Amino acid sequence: MVVRYSSFLIAFVFLQHISFSKALKSSFSVEMIHRDSPKSPFYRSTETHFQRVENAILRSIHRAKYFKLNSNDVDGTVTPVSGEFLVNYSVGTPPVQMLGIVDTGSDMVWIQCQPCENCYKENRPIFDPSTSRTYRSMACVSAYCLSAPHSFCNFNHGNHCAYKVTYDDNTTSEGDFSWETITLTSSTKNVPVAFPETVIGCGHNNVGLLGEQTSGIVGLGNGPFSLAGQLKPKTGGTFYYCLTPMYEGERKPSYLHFGDGGEVVEEAVSTPLIRNSKDPFLYYVVMEAISVGSKRIEFPRNGDNGNMIIDSGTTLTFLPDEVYSSLEEEMVNAVNLPRINRPQEGVDLCFEITPGQQYQIPTVYAHFKGGGTVKLHSINTFFQASESVICLAFHSDSEAILGNLAQQDILVSYDTDHDTITFLNTDCTSEL
Repeated sequence: MVVRYSSFLIAFVFLQHISFSKALKSSFSVEMIHRDSPKSPFYRSTETHFQRVENAILRSIHRAKYFKLNSNDVDGTVTPVSGEFLVNYSVGTPPVQMLGIVDTGSDMVWIQCQPCENCYKENRPIFDPSTSRTYRSMACVSAYCLSAPHSFCNFNHGNHCAYKVTYDDNTTSEGDFSWETITLTSSTKNVPVAFPETVIGCGHNNVGLLGEQTSGIVGLGNGPFSLAGQLKPKTGGTFYYCLTPMYEGERKPSYLHFGDGGEVVEEAVSTPLIRNSKDPFLYYVVMEAISVGSKRIEFPRNGDNGNMIIDSGTTLTFLPDEVYSSLEEEMVNAVNLPRINRPQEGVDLCFEITPGQQYQIPTVYAHFKGGGTVKLHSINTFFQASESVICLAFHSDSEAILGNLAQQDILVSYDTDHDTITFLNTDCTSEL
């Protein structure tokens, strides 16, 4: 049985164990490492800055193709395992460090496990559950096994609960649905926090395109078996992040925060989180319109299912065809720069600039259900493709996605207890 996910990849570092109640009285934060950061194992020193930008755009187009293919997929096949942030974490007692992919649309945590019937190549030792004092297999009659959408009973393996998840890029993980301790380290306090009895998938049959650097998936999706869902009783169902500029100036770290973020300021904008019937683990909202200057561009509605996905694993922002066409037309009229042919796949509107030249980019206003409006400044709407070219960071597609460039310098807070998502324009480097 399979489910459909979107990607959000984040980095954690894990040390020794301490109790949750002692370490996490209110909230804690973990550092997010972008895959193009020198801290990332995917970082290639031989690539130029603009080659990294181009590759991020291509990955974005690749993801959007799968979203489009899955829009009519009644089997709910998972979107490809890709994303822009990475995660180091540890599992078991004693803790074993590994690297996973954090996915805001995934409703489970899974890792590669020994014995491996068929595992993809991994740079680090594969986790052996027999060496952990806190690992426990799950019985088929467990309420968790009976309620998880991707679990089933393996009658050929001691009537233990099992799982199987398949992605559209042919990545597959299959193994035991189990309990284990996961440990996170608070980046602000440098305090390791243990989460005992976390439900995980211990994969013995894993094939696909995750890469040698990764050990599996850490789900943050809107469901009970994701890491965010399992932490809900302790964090109140709240987590948020603030993405620092990824391709402008000196790179600063971004952080993921679990728990109460404190008092909400007046400038914050909230909108309902929509539980989409086809993709229940994705974070959908209703975007009513976007506007540039005096031009308001209405979004098509999608019944009660929401019409835009909030996805940190996608670089570009994707808009319905008619919305994108109107936005592009307004930008052509508003930006006083010479237009040039697109320099790479995935972008349609680009302008020529002179290094050091001052130019004006109009602010785009995103209007959400509930009446809130979020400002999208030039850092959210354009990226520099080369020394002499800037391009619109939007693309047309049938599935609307608010990507991570559009979320830069915006604090994005998810509250699954109250089914809301909140945006606050801010300087994310000042949040460090």
